[in-house]
Order: sequence, then structure tokens, then C-alpha cells
Amino acid sequence: QVQLVESGGGLVQPGGSLTLSCKASGSNFLVYEMGWHRQAPGKQRELVAVISRNGATNYSDSLKDRFAISRDLASDTVYLRMNSLKPGDSDVYYCQAGLIVGGRPGDSWGQGTQVTDST
Repeated sequence: QVQLVESGGGLVQPGGSLTLSCKASGSNFLVYEMGWHRQAPGKQRELVAVISRNGATNYSDSLKDRFAISRDLASDTVYLRMNSLKPGDSDVYYCQAGLIVGGRPGDSWGQGTQVTDST
């Protein structure tokens, strides 16, 4: 089983920046894609950004000018740098990974990390 552990959420002022991290851990797995999604209360979870093993990225059109996703293959860690934060960015952010585990495809989700507008 592969676990994803997120960190870096918290309070942020409008216009501020925050970096989220997510590390995959387990045994006998390969991460081929990692991404971030977010969800506000009562709303559907939405894609923020995803990055493949070869570095190709895909962003939500509404966020690509302010957010940047990156990854460290050696540690199976993905990052999300969020700039010029707005009150509407206050959501629970979930890490997701596309995996090959024991030779079989699968995916895993983190428990979520809260980003909150401090105003």
C-alpha cells in the first residue's frame, strides 16, 4: 500500500504565497503521475495541477498563472507553489498519485491539507 502525506497548509493572507508538499511512501511502487486537487465545502473536487514522471504538466486554466507544480523523483515528492493567493483559494487541498504497485496500476489520495484565508 502506498501512502501520501501532505504538509504545508495553513493560514495565508490575500496576496501571500504558500507551498504544499506531498510525499509518497510504501514498497514496490512506481509513481508515474502526481497532482493536486482541491475541494470547498459543498462543491466537487477540482483539479489544480498534475505532473507526470517526465515532467509534463497540466493545470487548471484559472490557476496556471499563479500556481506551479514541481516534483522530486528521487523522493517521490510533489510540490505546489501557490502565489498571489485569493480568498477563493481557501480549500482543502488533496494530493493524488497515479501508481504502479506490484506491477498493477492504481492510485492513492492523501488525507488533505487545509489552506485558509486569514482575513
